[in-house]
Order: sequence, then C-alpha cells, then structure tokens
Amino acid sequence: MTRETVLFSAKDTRPRSGVAAFLRELADKVESGAVTLRRGETAQEVVLPGHMVLEIKLEDEQKRRGIRHSLEIEMKWYDDMEGPTGIELE
Repeated sequence: MTRETVLFSAKDTRPRSGVAAFLRELADKVESGAVTLRRGETAQEVVLPGHMVLEIKLEDEQKRRGIRHSLEIEMKWYDDMEGPTGIELE
C-alpha cells in the first residue's frame, strides 16, 4: 500500500512569457540544489539530489469545453538515486 502526502500545491494562470520566466528561475534553483515554493504565507523548501528521474508527458484530453492540452514536467527521486538517463530537448 502506498501513501501520498501533498506538501505544496498551487495553480496559477500566466501569459506564456510569464511561464517561461518562472521555468527559467526554477531551472536555476534546480541547478543550485534547493527550491523554495511559496504562495502567500505558505512555503515549502526542498533540497534536491544530484540525480533525479525527469518525466515528460504531452497529452490531449477531451473535456466539455473542448480538447485540453497539457505538457507535464515532473521530477522524481529516491533518497539513494544515482546515474543519468536519456531525455533530450531539440
């Protein structure tokens, strides 16, 4: 049996340029090894390991309003992870 604990959750609507700026800042924080997520008075800091699993998913989902498109970027890790894998950007 698995159990999931949500430590932080937020949703925000931004223009494409705002999303890109957020992702650039997040990339810098990931590279530095620590990220603090903050919304109002709520904050959660996470120290990142040297290796993580990077999961990318692109999907279309039929909704009442029409087709909802999503590009999901997820980073996962265990406390004892090592070694690179092979997703690349073009």
